[in-house]
Amino acid sequence: MKGSLLFHQALQDCFSVLDSPVWMDSSTTAECRSLEAAVGGAQKMASLTGSRAYERFTGSQIAKLYRTNPERYLGTERVSLISSFAASLFLGDYAEIDFSDGSGMNLLDINIREWVPTCLDACAPGLAKKLGNPVPSHTILGNISPYLVERYGFSPNCHVIAFTGDNPASLAGMRLEEGDITVSLGTSDTVFLWLKKPQPALEGHVFIHPMSWQAYMGLICSKNGSLARERVCADCADGSWEQFSKSLKETVPGNKGNIGFYYFSVEITPPAIGIHRFNAQDEKVSEFSSNVEIRSLIEGQFLSKRIHAEKLGYCLMPQSRILATGGASCNADILQVLADVFEVPVYTLETTNSACLGAAYQAKFGLLFAEGMSFPDVVSTAAPHKLSARPNPAAVQREFFLRLLQEIWRGVEEVNEQVRKLREYEKASQYVKPIHGCFVLKLNLKTTVKKKIVHFIHLCSPYSYNNGLLKIS
Repeated sequence: MKGSLLFHQALQDCFSVLDSPVWMDSSTTAECRSLEAAVGGAQKMASLTGSRAYERFTGSQIAKLYRTNPERYLGTERVSLISSFAASLFLGDYAEIDFSDGSGMNLLDINIREWVPTCLDACAPGLAKKLGNPVPSHTILGNISPYLVERYGFSPNCHVIAFTGDNPASLAGMRLEEGDITVSLGTSDTVFLWLKKPQPALEGHVFIHPMSWQAYMGLICSKNGSLARERVCADCADGSWEQFSKSLKETVPGNKGNIGFYYFSVEITPPAIGIHRFNAQDEKVSEFSSNVEIRSLIEGQFLSKRIHAEKLGYCLMPQSRILATGGASCNADILQVLADVFEVPVYTLETTNSACLGAAYQAKFGLLFAEGMSFPDVVSTAAPHKLSARPNPAAVQREFFLRLLQEIWRGVEEVNEQVRKLREYEKASQYVKPIHGCFVLKLNLKTTVKKKIVHFIHLCSPYSYNNGLLKIS
């Protein structure tokens, strides 16, 4: 490029598609189902690529482009993510996609760090060549382009490190270590996990770790985060967070067996809506007292997060901790519930833009990796996290959570075993297959499945369960 031209002037004629799809586009359901069918189903897709097929992921979007506008696709020389395209601007050449951001495409095998040929072929012909070869996130791609040296005075010796996505960069910025969890308590709640032995599921996502490419990063998003907390605060505490905290102080961990799940808008994981309250007698009730409602909301939110974290492969370790961020992380009483439910200490972060900070850490790590430095070495001089809550040591107060978690997983294991048998004997007489395409199985569980446990079966399994009948899409 000529140094006299700005980027937008020099590149205005180079795009084969002027309006590329963005993260808000969810119009590719048909392509998602085709992708999953090509590899053997949604769970197989998750096991290979870290996630079941999602409408907003790159693979299905490429497939839609090829289906609706094959000429545009065939005339495309390179397909980039936003991250690798931004790196290309600095490099002055096509930049490779990094492992971590590439994990969010439904195209990369997270186990062997290579594109999945079956997925590529299911999307469009010749896709491997258009994508290039994925690389570790610490890779030095080359030196900065002569254009930027000439126009902006960069040193010609300036290296360009592979760019990554906002979520992997956030994980780096929050300086997670092995065994850590980050819980971002914002408008939507997000959980980041450091995983060594992931168990990809139909809910949540598993990515290759940006700072330790032989490890993994789990990601779980919940839509009903602070918006749900604010609504219950308005209804039960007159909008006063001081009264909200007072209610948490005046109720005991476990809420004397009362628990609820609050989905004011359709949740991401699980895809549920409505308010579901259960009392200590396992009866579904229409209301709680204000104090009980407040604790029920917070404990229900955090129990759901722990269940999904464990389902993705998270295990408690002696050094495990939670790093809390987001608006609600300033509430010490909410953090105390978080510590009690997860049974680990909670620390808070002072970082206001963890993704930007993480990108800077990644650049430094890329430069020093060749010298044998680890990521913890790179961030060793950063300010320490602040301890904000420790789990209550009283075993009697933790007993409810432990017992409930054990009951949940026992119920889920039994349901999954019944489903496994159904899959093996699809022609057996124990089920019928209605016109709408769902199997209906009469469950004979060995244990009495409580109503509140049934709700968690919804959380942990892609099944609909009601009055002993299990519907499997």
